[in-house]
Amino acid sequence: MDIFKVSASALEAHRVRMNTIASNMANAQTTKTESGGPYVRKDVVFSTMPVSSKRSEKLDGVRVSEIVEDKKPPITIYDPGHPDADENGYVSMPNINVIEEMVNMMMALRAYEANVRAFNTSKGMFQKALELGRV
Repeated sequence: MDIFKVSASALEAHRVRMNTIASNMANAQTTKTESGGPYVRKDVVFSTMPVSSKRSEKLDGVRVSEIVEDKKPPITIYDPGHPDADENGYVSMPNINVIEEMVNMMMALRAYEANVRAFNTSKGMFQKALELGRV
C-alpha cells in the first residue's frame, strides 16, 4: 500500500507547484505589492521524504520543502504615465515570463497526470489480485 503514499505525495507536491505557477501568472502585471515593490516570481523546491511503513523497504515520496522567490531583478520599462512610475518615468515590473510559466504549468500538469495514472494502475493491480484471491 506504500505505493499509494508515493503517488499521493507527488500529487500533492505538483498541486502546490501548479498553484504557485498560477499565482505567478496572475501577478505578471502586478507592480505594487504589500512590501512596496513589484510581485516577485516564486518557484517550488521539491525534496524526498520517506513513505515506507516497513524499515526493510526504502520508498521515497516527494514533498515541497520550500517556496522560494526568484533572485532575478525586476524588469524596468519606460512608461511615464503609469501610476507606479518613478520620477524618471520607469516602472518596475515583475520578473515573470508568461510563456515560460505556461511551459512550467504544462510540465507540472503532465507530471500530475502521470502520477494519477500510476495511482490508478496500482489500484487496478490490487483489485485484480483481490479477484484472484476470491477464485
